[in-house]
Amino acid sequence: MRLGLNLGYWVGGNDASNISLASLAEELGYSAVWVSEAYGSDAVTVLSWIAARTSRIDVGSAVLQIPARSPAMTAMTAATLDTLSGGRFRLGLGVSGPQVSEGWHGVRFGSPLGRTREYVSLVRRALRREPLEYEGRHFTLPLPDGPGKALTLTIRPPREHLPVYLAALGPKNLELAGEIADGWLPVFFSPAHAAKQLEPLRAGLTKSRRTLDGFDIAPCVPLVTGADWRACARRVRGYAALYLGGMGGRDDNHYTQLAERMGFGSQARTVQDRFLDGDFPGAMAAVPLEFLDATSLLGPRERIAERMTAFAEAGATTLNLMPVGPGLPGPDRAADAMRVAAEAAALAGLLAPGPTPCPSPLPHSAHDSQGDTHTHDHL
Repeated sequence: MRLGLNLGYWVGGNDASNISLASLAEELGYSAVWVSEAYGSDAVTVLSWIAARTSRIDVGSAVLQIPARSPAMTAMTAATLDTLSGGRFRLGLGVSGPQVSEGWHGVRFGSPLGRTREYVSLVRRALRREPLEYEGRHFTLPLPDGPGKALTLTIRPPREHLPVYLAALGPKNLELAGEIADGWLPVFFSPAHAAKQLEPLRAGLTKSRRTLDGFDIAPCVPLVTGADWRACARRVRGYAALYLGGMGGRDDNHYTQLAERMGFGSQARTVQDRFLDGDFPGAMAAVPLEFLDATSLLGPRERIAERMTAFAEAGATTLNLMPVGPGLPGPDRAADAMRVAAEAAALAGLLAPGPTPCPSPLPHSAHDSQGDTHTHDHL
């Protein structure tokens, strides 16, 4: 298993902190540093900035929003970042949520699985420098009633196959990730509940004539170190309450639905009700301690080593660590947590040498299919 660092969103003032932590991750042998985007900072600019100040560690998007960019623009961006970084870019993609897709980008959220399938197919075609011709339900290139031509990417990326990751929550989206992607970027991944999630992932891999061998399962895992793991858990409550309570409406929050599938249904609905009613302290207090412990790395080095072993045994191949909470006000505390995590992984005998290998290309039939096979899903 490898370690990664998830820096989340860039916010004004954390420039030096992000560079310091990315450089430390490289020094400690972490395999990748990941950056997110929502409706503030974009991930591409921050990843370029980090890549220019590091030399070995991979840089990844977790995730680039599919409704924010055309497939061709994403291919151009991926090819440029991979070239300028010397082959260190990992392309994580996600459909975002209906509020952001429709409210911020003006793109309808319907049929997210079909759109993702077509989108990834177009990105891969462009990166293979094939003429971009496509006729699907969601994308048609060139447009049939105008002067457009089937164009080819003019730059040649350093790798023929650039790794594509999907953020997926629900069973159908997990099956799609196994079928067309090289890796999965889960959140709230729990070793105790992973077996059920891996079933549709394996089904998708079977469709593309592959197995889990070489497929990167790379969950984002909150990390808080300290002597008392219960005290550490308090620092994750705000993060968990935001996702369970605020990332969607009462009927379309996919994180709440994920918690329900994990057996925390009534508690998750209480978190959501309080959050949407404006009771943020109440929402934080309602997050079950067991949920926080199941999906985070909390406590002293030895306990974290034990939990890392559980993640590895459950199938995780890269742990993307996210130092969180008000108890981590700056890079010093986050850096300390990263060092403890590296020591814990070494103590558990888990660390794999070097970066995550670039997987072999999928058969074209696996990632070039056109059309919408699923029209809706709990992502």
